[in-house]
Amino acid sequence: MYFFITQLSLCDLLMTTDIVPVLLHTVLYGGSTMTLIGCITQFSVFLISNTSECLLLSLMSYDRYVAICNPLRYHSIMTHNFCIMSVNEVWLTSSIITLIYAINMFSLYFCGPHVIDHFFCDFEPILQLSCSDTSIIHTLDLALVFIFVMGPFIIIVVSYMYIFITILKIPSNTGKYKAFSTCSSHLIGVSFFYGTIMIVYMFPTEGQSLILNHSLSLIYTAGTPLLNPIIYTLRNKDFKEAFHKLT
Repeated sequence: MYFFITQLSLCDLLMTTDIVPVLLHTVLYGGSTMTLIGCITQFSVFLISNTSECLLLSLMSYDRYVAICNPLRYHSIMTHNFCIMSVNEVWLTSSIITLIYAINMFSLYFCGPHVIDHFFCDFEPILQLSCSDTSIIHTLDLALVFIFVMGPFIIIVVSYMYIFITILKIPSNTGKYKAFSTCSSHLIGVSFFYGTIMIVYMFPTEGQSLILNHSLSLIYTAGTPLLNPIIYTLRNKDFKEAFHKLT
């Protein structure tokens, strides 16, 4: 669990380092300038951290599933080698997806306007600057989003269905509370992250106001990385014990 949280923290660190400096400059000075290469690079770093977080959250849900539904085999299933291999595959998959997007974007012809009405270089605002036919990229994006956003989300939902069924079978209320508390932090984090990202990317943008779209984007680019350390530490038993020892 701690190993996966470390990787999740790395995703959040990449996200905030990539987005927040430009966001603060935009807020303080009313805008910022960036080259096309810089804009696509910012989107690539955002995409690799975002995709990795989607995959990591599904991996963490499987970890919680094994811990609650099959606790006697937990250490034989969630071995150190398995965790290392899984995380390597997460970062490799995210890198390949990002490379596909970057190659397709650099193949486009950009003729203006050169203004993005957003606080970072997101997928749709970049494509709106292009004079090329973007239908193929949009189709590719839809397929990849379904596989690497909805796919992990389905894994999370199925895992928690089995987890809740197992918790309901526990006879004592104390046992139910203890079992549920082991996955509550992860469930809160998933709700914040997937709730906003699915509204922004899975629903039509025509019906959304710019303020709503920007606000939701701000939640998962800056709000979720801010909340994750609080969610995963303040509800953690080991952290509470260490904090009480210090005080």
